[in-house]
Amino acid sequence: METRKRRMSSLKTRMVWSYFLLIVLVVSVLGAIFIAFIWNYYYGSAESSLMQRVNTDMELSDRAYFSAMTKRDKATFMLEETASGPFQIQLLDYDGRFIIDADGFTGDRSLTTPDVKAAINGEIAVWRGNDPSFQGERIMAVTVPLLDGQRITGFLRYSTAIYLVDEMVGRIIRWTLAIGVSVVFLFLTLSIWMARRIVKPIQSLTESARSMADGDWSKRAVTGKDEIGQLGQTFNTLAVELSKREQMKNDFISSISHELRTPLTSIKGWTETLTTPDLAREELTMGLAIIQRETNRLSGLVEDLLDFSHLYARRIELRLEEVDVHELVLESIRQLSIRQDPTGITLISEVGNHPIVVRGDQRRLKQVLINLIDNAFKFTEKGGTITVTARTIEDQAIIAVADTGRGIDPENLPHVTEKFYKGTSGQSGSGLGLAICKELIELHQGTLVVDSQIGVGTKVSLRIPLHREEKNADT
Repeated sequence: METRKRRMSSLKTRMVWSYFLLIVLVVSVLGAIFIAFIWNYYYGSAESSLMQRVNTDMELSDRAYFSAMTKRDKATFMLEETASGPFQIQLLDYDGRFIIDADGFTGDRSLTTPDVKAAINGEIAVWRGNDPSFQGERIMAVTVPLLDGQRITGFLRYSTAIYLVDEMVGRIIRWTLAIGVSVVFLFLTLSIWMARRIVKPIQSLTESARSMADGDWSKRAVTGKDEIGQLGQTFNTLAVELSKREQMKNDFISSISHELRTPLTSIKGWTETLTTPDLAREELTMGLAIIQRETNRLSGLVEDLLDFSHLYARRIELRLEEVDVHELVLESIRQLSIRQDPTGITLISEVGNHPIVVRGDQRRLKQVLINLIDNAFKFTEKGGTITVTARTIEDQAIIAVADTGRGIDPENLPHVTEKFYKGTSGQSGSGLGLAICKELIELHQGTLVVDSQIGVGTKVSLRIPLHREEKNADT
């Protein structure tokens, strides 16, 4: 039980982990894309505004009346004219030392931030970070070199605080992470629920199969409208059929044991009787006749079992040849007509003069016909009639054995051709006769049909395809 639960739990765990990893991957990718978009949008907008201010001021500094100003006068003018707005402007010398800002503050400090280093190399770069000149708060800065011809004489550094942008981006990222975790948790809960729904019927199937393996055929699996439910329904149908077959097998074993024991008991009893001295001639003759009859009965049972075994293993090979159905019927009637006088049953045939030719195994077809006539004798009372007919309908040969016996109960009729089925007649036999006949006729590409009415009789019809030349002759 623990092993079975562990296996089911392992399957459920694998399913849950599969769903979990899939949704984590999807949420992570989508979240990363969204965060990247938000990041680029807000910081890109701030950078764009900063660069637009830089470009505007640089255009102002290129005007003709600026050309005569000194570096400090030009910077001072720009600081005074552009002091308004959210941007902080600083003037740096060639070495990056702080000279003055828009508030008029001066000092002796050097800036070594990446934007300043890039400007010293003649490049313009945007930098984000904690700037000591802004009391350690995060800023976005860009430094622009001031040129005197081709020579760099100083730098203007534009910067702006981005704590509002950081706060907005941080808030959006936190909300994104919270929503992502909530979605993952929700889908994890759903995956556990789905895994339980999938594993439960599988576990039911496993328990049912184990019960069947232990011999309990009453256990049924959970059914439903989905594929697993349909599998459970099919499994239940299989269990019902196997239960029936198991019961039939048990009945067959019980019946065949009785059928074998009865003749063996008679043979054993008469062999002991025949060994006694001074046995009368009449008793000797009767004992030998009984032994012969019971031996033939045992031989028939063994033949049925061998035929069934070969049919079940698909090892029967037909020796196909052209068979005249008329001759087959007449030969079988001649062989069994000797039973008319002892039984008081009339055996007649109704066949035409025109040959009816099929392609089949003559010995096996005769075996089927003999078996059907023998069954008719068993279930027909004294004074009854057995009629064997042969005719053609379209491209088929029809052989029918009809009796005026007691008939077959309607509840037994659908099962009389099943293996091991004996019904409630109480007659001796293996329960394999009609099943073997049906299998042999199907090997000939034909069909066996049983019709019966209580108190009227039973008719067994064999339909076998006509030989091709025979069909051509008919047309």
